[in-house]
Amino acid sequence: MDSESRSDSQTTLDVEQIKRLIPHRYPFLFLDRLTEIVPNESAVGIKNVTVNEPFFQGHFPSEPIMPGVLIVEALAQTAGALVCYSLGDQDKDRKVYFMSVEDARFRKPVRPGDTVRLHVEKKQQRGAVWKFTGTAKVDGAIVAEATFTAMIAA
Repeated sequence: MDSESRSDSQTTLDVEQIKRLIPHRYPFLFLDRLTEIVPNESAVGIKNVTVNEPFFQGHFPSEPIMPGVLIVEALAQTAGALVCYSLGDQDKDRKVYFMSVEDARFRKPVRPGDTVRLHVEKKQQRGAVWKFTGTAKVDGAIVAEATFTAMIAA
């Protein structure tokens, strides 16, 4: 990708383009699209939650709810895709490793049929270490939020 296309905040990446940026695959890829991209700053990930998700078999079968830790993982994948996109690391063997999660809060359950909008914003960067705040929303209502730090490794 050239720098001109990476600077366009109207860019939308589909799941195949996301898979070229981060190593996650089904059943542990929790992003369907990446939108509202501002390189080196922020992005919004989209996760369409379906009843076919494997975690719903055990969490909870009679009242399926997406586990909060997976919502935080989806926020982190959104941030990782943003970082790799910003660096122009398409088709490179980059990995993004969690270093810390702080102030995680879970406000409302996420259920099959929900579309989760995963808002991430970079707070700081020092070398390969990036710190983000993330907010997950369904229909405009906050369902989860966290601050997290990750390291980009080659």
